[in-house]
Amino acid sequence: MSTYNLLIAGKEVNSNKQEKVLDKFSGEAFATVSIAENNHIEKAIAAAEKAKKTMAGLPAHVRSRIIADTAKIIGKKSEHFTELIIREAGKPYKFARAEVERCIENIEYAAEEAKRIHGETVPIDAGKAGEGRIGFYERYPVGIVLAISPYNFPLNLAAHKVAPAVAAGCPVILKPSSLTPLSGIELIKAFMEAGVPEGGAQVVVGPGSQTGEMLIKDHRISKISFTGSRAVGERITHIAGIKKITLELGSNSGVVIDNTIPNLDFAVKRCVMGAFYYQGQVCISVQRIFAHKDIYDEFTDKFITRAADWKIGNPLDRETDLGPMISRLEAERVENWINEAAAGGAKILCGGKREGNILYPTVIGEARPEMKIMKNELFGPAVVVQKIDSFEEGVDLCDNSEYGLQAGIFTSGITKAMLAVKSLDVGGVIINDIPTFRVDHMPYGGNKSSGLGREGAKFAIEEMTAPRMVVINLV
Repeated sequence: MSTYNLLIAGKEVNSNKQEKVLDKFSGEAFATVSIAENNHIEKAIAAAEKAKKTMAGLPAHVRSRIIADTAKIIGKKSEHFTELIIREAGKPYKFARAEVERCIENIEYAAEEAKRIHGETVPIDAGKAGEGRIGFYERYPVGIVLAISPYNFPLNLAAHKVAPAVAAGCPVILKPSSLTPLSGIELIKAFMEAGVPEGGAQVVVGPGSQTGEMLIKDHRISKISFTGSRAVGERITHIAGIKKITLELGSNSGVVIDNTIPNLDFAVKRCVMGAFYYQGQVCISVQRIFAHKDIYDEFTDKFITRAADWKIGNPLDRETDLGPMISRLEAERVENWINEAAAGGAKILCGGKREGNILYPTVIGEARPEMKIMKNELFGPAVVVQKIDSFEEGVDLCDNSEYGLQAGIFTSGITKAMLAVKSLDVGGVIINDIPTFRVDHMPYGGNKSSGLGREGAKFAIEEMTAPRMVVINLV
């Protein structure tokens, strides 16, 4: 059984507290991880504080080279990273492999953007008091970045935070999810191997209520980047004090399918993928589908048929489509929501079966807006399909949510597509594809209770820098 230690000030640090990391399919412990105690957290912050000038002083080409070398190191160890994700997160091989590939690409974006951090000139004499003066600003690192990453993309979402911090010249402390800590530890090891200065990239593991809160409250932390639940995001805003904070929270993504779409089979294929990819444990997973009455029956029948074809089993098997949820507790929660909806009059069209922490792909019809499966973030392999009388009705229903990360629209009409773009209060509208689509250099916007995450490399780097204004009086 492998042991994973904390990474503080360029060294592996053992702790008296150890926890087992479970294989989410077999339930067996396959590794142990050190849990940070208060003295470890203090040492990590002190090391980051010490590294601030060193990190800020690194030339852009050096920061870029460190990040690019990190991507190469991960590429050479891609199978190792893939297996870690499979075992600690329960993600099927094909999707775990894709996460590693996305992580490498994501880090490469940050390496490129590290050379493009610059300011702008400012027309100071646009104001009367500015006559005879010129001005410009440059961007400087904000200071220590705290990166808090979730379990569902334990490698890529950690990289979304760590790589831009290094690119901006900020020391970064990663606190990964306690359910999936190993990918984050290996990520920081790769940065260390690539030559990040001592204290420039560190990782501490522990519960959010203790380790996380101690880091969040510390006045030496200048910037917090968090991806996770709405409840924890709210807690962070209440206790963080005066800091820059970026939150990417939950969602309840909807899809509207118009009767004008030229290829219904494509829409079915993509919606099934969006609903059940990584057991639905994706913030932009397809949770609600609003299909026009003219094509509702055909769409639903084809959807159920394709969902039933998904292979369920051990995520290490390269043919597996759907594996275990992150825990039995989470699988039971989703099962309870499904059963509660059925008791209230909704119809389980397929699935609804649970074996341990494996929940079979589930399709639900005739749900009502007040049901949990409709109004809350489900985060599981279940989807609601509703019949609509018009495209406009579908857009209204899709927008009837307190969340707003992304939405998907299938239509052949440009006017209808632009109506959806203007009407939906979301961070991204994906036309003729599912809301689960994204590439990692996109700004990852979000409205309502989804937070205001901007995870694209360029945008994340800007969030980890601050403009410093220079005004010259031409006397």
